[in-house]
Amino acid sequence: MNRSQLTVPPEGTPVPEAHPDAPLGEPLGPHYEQCFGCGPGHPTGLHLEAVSEDGLGVSARFTVGDVHQGAPGLAHGGVLATAMDEALGMVVWLLRKPYVTGRLETDYVLPVPVGTTLYIRTRCTGVAGRKAYLEAEARMDAVDGPVAVRAAALFVEVPVAHFERHGDGVGGMNGADLGGRVNP
Repeated sequence: MNRSQLTVPPEGTPVPEAHPDAPLGEPLGPHYEQCFGCGPGHPTGLHLEAVSEDGLGVSARFTVGDVHQGAPGLAHGGVLATAMDEALGMVVWLLRKPYVTGRLETDYVLPVPVGTTLYIRTRCTGVAGRKAYLEAEARMDAVDGPVAVRAAALFVEVPVAHFERHGDGVGGMNGADLGGRVNP
């Protein structure tokens, strides 16, 4: 992957320990019902399903539908970037702190036809201060299928008030509820 230095952890950046409350091997619920990435109630969303692997990584999948097309018969690049961002965002929820995407770099390796199921694996590669560094890879039609998309990201920790000020709380909840849910 061709990465900028903005998504590469500085030398010596530690990979964090999994949070003691992070689930292991469990499905992660949606951020909220209407989330475009993972919400089951969004009519044209990705309906991405994710599972916590080890408290620092997530396995996710979604199937490209007709509503996700760019060129006829192929997934829109922005939809693919959204899927990667969504899966990466679930990793930082495992850290039990509120983060937002600061930078997302996406490499499109292969065209992704409508009907393809993408299997996405993510991992945290380091945390330094408020910055979390993450990587993801999406494979077509099987966990060991051909690589279609790679991504690297920088997420920035923000106060819960960010979501209260710029949205409807944290997934419709107030900041006091943040610590009690995996994927609020």
